[in-house]
Amino acid sequence: MRRHQLLIIGAGPGGYVAAIRAAQLGLDVAVVEREKALGGTCLRVGCIPSKALLETTERIYEVKKGLLGAKVAGLELDLPALMAHKDKVVQANTQGVDFLFKKNKIQRYLGTARFLSDRKVLVEETGEELEAERILIATGSAPLIPPWAQVDYERVVTSTEALSFSEVPQRLIVVGGGVIGLELGVVWHRLGAEVVVLEYMDRILPTMDAELSRAAERVFKKEGLAIRTGVQVTAVLPQKGGARVELKDGEVLEADRVLVAVGRRPYTEGLHLEAAGLATDEKGRIPVDEHLRTRLPHIYAIGDVIRGPMLAHKASEEGIAAVEHMVTGYGHVDYQAIPSVVYTHPEVAGVGYTEEELKAQGIPYKVGKFPYSASGRARAMGETEGFVKVLAHAQTDRILGVHALGARAGDILAEAALAIYFKASAEDLGRAPHAHPSLSEILKEAALGAWERPIHL
Repeated sequence: MRRHQLLIIGAGPGGYVAAIRAAQLGLDVAVVEREKALGGTCLRVGCIPSKALLETTERIYEVKKGLLGAKVAGLELDLPALMAHKDKVVQANTQGVDFLFKKNKIQRYLGTARFLSDRKVLVEETGEELEAERILIATGSAPLIPPWAQVDYERVVTSTEALSFSEVPQRLIVVGGGVIGLELGVVWHRLGAEVVVLEYMDRILPTMDAELSRAAERVFKKEGLAIRTGVQVTAVLPQKGGARVELKDGEVLEADRVLVAVGRRPYTEGLHLEAAGLATDEKGRIPVDEHLRTRLPHIYAIGDVIRGPMLAHKASEEGIAAVEHMVTGYGHVDYQAIPSVVYTHPEVAGVGYTEEELKAQGIPYKVGKFPYSASGRARAMGETEGFVKVLAHAQTDRILGVHALGARAGDILAEAALAIYFKASAEDLGRAPHAHPSLSEILKEAALGAWERPIHL
């Protein structure tokens, strides 16, 4: 039986980052991962391939619309080449993680892990038994398939299959107006598909700031996406030559393909948690304390398999915090400083509290907002759609949340996340010098607006 100081189950952005940090801290680390390629859903069939498609299709779409000061004729889509680029990007990233494992002397076991006891794990495919002083569960999540959806992975698909269509569907219905549904809907819309987005809630991106999500909906509709909110789907069925969606009011919609993107669920199947003395909660998550420990202090859990937003960078931060707590007794994640970004065009991004959350908690706040249309750099880029909004405490001026819609909003939010992490005030952010002309000035002006008043508005 092989023994290790730390055994990590899962090599996604939570597990592999935790493994590297633990090795840096001097632990003997092993990782069990069932997929040959390291990196988990994010690198293989999630964040990375979707961004490769989003970035490339954005350029195609710009040429189709007409570049500023230029006309392009004879544009042709080479879908196989586009998919080959996506696969090449994925391969480079997964191979990069493999290199980091070797560099940090991390032992990798290929197979599916199953608990035998609270300190022993079986690798099912090889029959190898492993023992560890500490175990970190980082098994991630899988697409949520509701009981009313008959997914055949060909006509009715999940996000995984929607990354690799062999042809552009004439009509694509997306069930779910969240991040995944919108990003993939935008990809195929840019390539020529007629896209219809169906959302059960009264607005798309329902977990984001309401003003932001409603503004984003207006922009996406203007770009040509058909978005319907407040719609209840009762059935999604494949049929000859396509698929059908049935609504509660009796309406039936048909399409070449239907993407079911109503969320993701924690993935714990096959772990046999009961053998370790653990169980999941009513939502299928593994309960943990503030230090990411389960009810057994030597077993930790992170990422999509525990509470909180299912974000790759959230899992990475938790992985680092967990292993640092194991070694030093300290480890912390500031969840208010974790940004969320929708990589459409324009991008939609937020970090910290939304206005709705501040109102619900009775926290007094003030708002500073600055539009892209008033930015010299945005005008030069032809990207005047959108705004940045800064929420600051009404008495202390401390920044509580920042929300943005516009070109490269996700990059702008990096500074906002840093400001929240270090408890900066709107005045701090507004007084800090920003390069001119840059899109970052929009954040500066919004901060000035929350503190006192913007200069250029």
